[in-house]
Amino acid sequence: MKPEKKKQLVDGGEDLLDPPRRFRRSMYLLPSVFTVANMFAGFFAVISTLNGRYDSAAIAIGIAVVLDGLDGRVARMTNATSDFGGEFDSLADVITFGIAPAILVYSWGLADFGKFGPFSAFVFLICGAIRLARFNLQGGRKHFIGLPIPAGAGFIAATVHIFGQSPQTTLFKFYLVGIIFLLAFLMISTIPYPSFKRMSLSRGKPHLNVLMLALLVAGVIWYSQEVLMSIAAIYLCSGLLYRGYQFLKYRAQESESVST
Repeated sequence: MKPEKKKQLVDGGEDLLDPPRRFRRSMYLLPSVFTVANMFAGFFAVISTLNGRYDSAAIAIGIAVVLDGLDGRVARMTNATSDFGGEFDSLADVITFGIAPAILVYSWGLADFGKFGPFSAFVFLICGAIRLARFNLQGGRKHFIGLPIPAGAGFIAATVHIFGQSPQTTLFKFYLVGIIFLLAFLMISTIPYPSFKRMSLSRGKPHLNVLMLALLVAGVIWYSQEVLMSIAAIYLCSGLLYRGYQFLKYRAQESESVST
């Protein structure tokens, strides 16, 4: 008969001599670490905005977009998804991608619009909150329904980052208001947007994927303003272009059915 394995027990009956079990349990905390970092970036963006450091606030929101993409991927890789993690992530997103960009865009470019300035910023915030609530109810999909709130916040941050100085002309301020309402509408719309949750560097041609990633990182480092604005604009337009393609395809099928 084999000798029984000696165990060191604590009050909860946990086996302190089982490192794999403790390692697996500690992995459940890893996605929350990224979520906390995401929330801190949003808090830092708000503080930077209040101190007039708008570019620092924009960069913090951009970093939060990356962290938001990592926490979900890490949770799936470590099989550490949980209801608590999902709710915690949503609360962090409201702060980082709702409140922080709303305060930033108001302080940076809408403060001279009187009551209409905070109203416009609040429209972005409430539509972003609705978008998050709807996402939590929809569950896992291959694509997003409506513009994701991190993309909306990222577009605002990229706009502030590329222009730097607060807008001086009335025309640009009206353009900024139009962008805010466009982002708000897209977030609560049913326009499909691509999801990169299942994207993997090991699929397809890994060497080309790594090359593209390296070029992207280099571009962000040396040409951060132009590259980040381009990424935000391309993603924003991707849903609109796809919906336009769907509409034209539907009209073509409808006319073809009528002709036959």
